[in-house]
Amino acid sequence: METVTPRPLPSAAVTSSPPSFAHLLLLTATSVPHLKQLHAHLLRSALDLSLTAPFLSKLLSLSLSSPSSSSSSSSSLDYALSVFLHSPDHLHPHPRLANRVLRAALRAAEPRRALRAYARFRRAGLVPDRFTLPAVLRAAARTGDDAAREAHGLAARLGLDSDPFVQTALVGAHAALGRVADARGVFDRMPQRDLVAWGVMLDGYCQSGRYSEALLLFVEMRSSGIVPDQVILATVLSACGRAKNLMFGKSLHCYILQSDPSIDTHLQSALITVYSNCGSMEIAQKLFDGMCPKNLVASTAMVFGYAKLGQIEIARSIFDQMPNKDLVSWSAMISGYAESDRPSEALKLFNMMQESGLKPDEITMLSVVSACANLGALDQAKWIHIYVNKNGFRTVLSVGNALIDMFSKCGSLAHAQKIFNEMPRRNVITWTSMITGLAMHGDGRSALALFDRMKVEGVEPNSVTFTGLLYACSHAGLVEEGRLVFRSMAQEHNIEPKYEHFGCMVDLLGRARLLEEALQLIESMPLRPNVVVWGSLLGACRVHGEVEIGELAAKRLLELDPRHDGAYVLLSNLYAKAGRWDDVREVRKQMKSRGVLKEKGCSWMELNGKVHEFLMGDVSHPRNDEIYLKLNEVVEELGKMGYSPNVGSALVDLEEEEKRGAVLMHSEKLALSFGLINSARGSVIRIAKNLRVCEDCHSFMKSASKIYEREIVLRDRSRFHRFKDGACSCGEFW
Repeated sequence: METVTPRPLPSAAVTSSPPSFAHLLLLTATSVPHLKQLHAHLLRSALDLSLTAPFLSKLLSLSLSSPSSSSSSSSSLDYALSVFLHSPDHLHPHPRLANRVLRAALRAAEPRRALRAYARFRRAGLVPDRFTLPAVLRAAARTGDDAAREAHGLAARLGLDSDPFVQTALVGAHAALGRVADARGVFDRMPQRDLVAWGVMLDGYCQSGRYSEALLLFVEMRSSGIVPDQVILATVLSACGRAKNLMFGKSLHCYILQSDPSIDTHLQSALITVYSNCGSMEIAQKLFDGMCPKNLVASTAMVFGYAKLGQIEIARSIFDQMPNKDLVSWSAMISGYAESDRPSEALKLFNMMQESGLKPDEITMLSVVSACANLGALDQAKWIHIYVNKNGFRTVLSVGNALIDMFSKCGSLAHAQKIFNEMPRRNVITWTSMITGLAMHGDGRSALALFDRMKVEGVEPNSVTFTGLLYACSHAGLVEEGRLVFRSMAQEHNIEPKYEHFGCMVDLLGRARLLEEALQLIESMPLRPNVVVWGSLLGACRVHGEVEIGELAAKRLLELDPRHDGAYVLLSNLYAKAGRWDDVREVRKQMKSRGVLKEKGCSWMELNGKVHEFLMGDVSHPRNDEIYLKLNEVVEELGKMGYSPNVGSALVDLEEEEKRGAVLMHSEKLALSFGLINSARGSVIRIAKNLRVCEDCHSFMKSASKIYEREIVLRDRSRFHRFKDGACSCGEFW
C-alpha cells in the first residue's frame, strides 16, 4: 500500500461525532489517497458499515477513472479490488460500476480476480446484464474456468442468449476453451452475424487447429455478403498456410489484389507465410523481394520455407541478413538444420542463440534434442539432458519423450529407460518411444513385454506403436510374434495397417528368408505397394542373394520412382554378389545416364565434445597418418586370429587385391582405428554410420572387440550393433 501523508483535519470535523466525520470525509474526498485515509479510519474506529457501500463506489469510481496505462491507476485498481473482495457479501456497487470493475480487471490482465468479483456480485444478488456476461465469458476463456457454461445457462434463463453481444462472447468463450462444436452451435443460431461474430468464429477454428473448416466458413461468409477486413483476411491466410492449401491461398491473394492493390505489410507477411508453408518459394521470394522494409515475420517465413525444402544455404543467408532475430526465427533455423540431417550445425546455432541472450522454449528444445539424436553423440546428449533439467523443461512431457528417443539413438538404452521410469506421467508417445528404442537395439522380447505393460496400464496403442513393435520383431527374428502383432492391429485395436506396417512385415519375413511369403503379402495388400514395401523386399533379396524376386522388386520400385538411388544400389549389389558384373555395369550405366548419385558412406564419432567424420578411403583427417598406421596394425593383429577381408563386400568389379584394399578402407574401420588410438582397454567406442554396415565390417568389429578389449557400439542406418568379447548383440540376425 502506498504511503500517504495525512492532511490536517478541520477542528469542527475533529470534535464532531464519528459518523459526521466519516460522512464529511466521504463528501470531500477527491482522490484515492484521501479515500485510503478514510478506509484506515473506518477500520480503526469500527464505524457504521452503512458507509462501506458508498465508500466502495467512490473508491472504485476514482480508481477506474484514471488512465489504465498508468502505474498509479494499476495500484489503485488493485487496492480497490482487494477492499471490495474483503467486504461483507451484502454490500456491492451499482451494476454499472460492477461492469466497469470486470472490464478493468480484464484490461489489467486479472481474469481470475474478475471472476472472483463476479462471484461476489452474484452472492449479493446482482442480476447480470448484457454487458456483465461478455466480461465474465472473456475472463472464463482466459483462465479455462467452467464459469463459461454457467454464464451460458444464466444467459438462457435471463433471455440474454439471443442478444448478439452476448452470443458473440459465447462463441469466443466456447472456442477458446476448445469446445468448437458448442461455439459453432451458438454461431449458427445467431439471427444476425456481424463482422466481429464471423471473425470470432474463424479465429476459434484456427486456435483449435481446424484450418480446413475455417476456410469453408470463410467461403460461407463471402456468400452471405459480408466483406472481410484485413484482420479476417490475415486470419484466413494463416489458415491457408497451416492447411497447406495453396489453391485457396492463391484465390484469396487474387481477391485481395482486386479489392485493394496496395497491400499493407501485415497482409504481405501473411501472404509470404502462406506461399512459404506451401513450398511455393518462387512466389514467396517475389513477394519478399518487393517488400521494403522486410519485417521479422516475413523473413522468418522465408527461412522456414527454404529450410523445409532442404535449401538450407538460402535459408541461412536470409537468416544472417535479419537485423533482429526473435526466438521463432532462431527456432526455425535450428529446426531446418535438424530436419536437413545437419545436426552439428543445429547444435552450433543453438549455442549461438544462447550467447545472444535468448532462452529456448519447448519447440526450440525439441529441435535441439532431435538434432542431438540424429548426431548420435552421447556426450552431447548428456549435456542436453543436464540443460533440460536446469532450465525448467524436466516436467514437459513432449521433451521427456524426445529425450527417450535421443538417448536410444545415441546408444544409451540405460539412460532412455531411466528417463522413462522417472517420468511423472506418460502418454502413448512415451511408451512408443521406449518400445522403438528397444527395437532399435535389437531387444524385441523386452519391447513386446513393455507393450503388455502398456496395455495393462490402460494406454491405447496407436499406429506408430505398432510400427515400433513390428520393427522390434523384425530385428530380433521373432516371426510368429510379428504375425500375431500384425493381426492384432485390426482385430483387437481397430487400426488398419498402413504402408509402414506392411513394409515392416515384408522386412520381417524377408530377413527370415521367407521371401515367397513376403511377396504374397505384397500382392494381397489392400493398398497399392509403394517404394518402402518394394524396397524392403529388395533389401531382403540382396541379403539372401535371391536374384529373381529381387529383379521383380527393383522393377516395381523403379516404376514408382525412376530416380530412387537405393533401388539401383541394391540391385547392383545383388548382381555383384552373384558375380553378374555385366549386369552391375548396366545398372551403373543407367544411374549415370539418369543423373542418379549413390549416397556416400560416412561414419562419425565423438571425442572430447567434437565430432569426427570419416569417408571411405578418407585422407582429410588431421591425424590421418596415425589412423592408417593403426588400421594396418589392427588388420595384422586380426589376421593372426584368422581374419581375412571378405572381398565379396567390395561389390565392385576389381582385381582381388584392389577389392581387399577397398574393403579395408570402409569408413567405419577408419573410425574404429581413430577410436582405438584415443581409448583405453575396457572403454566403449561409439560409432555411427549413415548406411547399413557390410558383412566384412561386422566381422571386423567382432574380432576387434575381443582382441582390443573394447565394447564397440555401432549405429548403422537400421539398428544398433553392440560388439563385445567377439560377439554382436544382433545374434547375426541383421
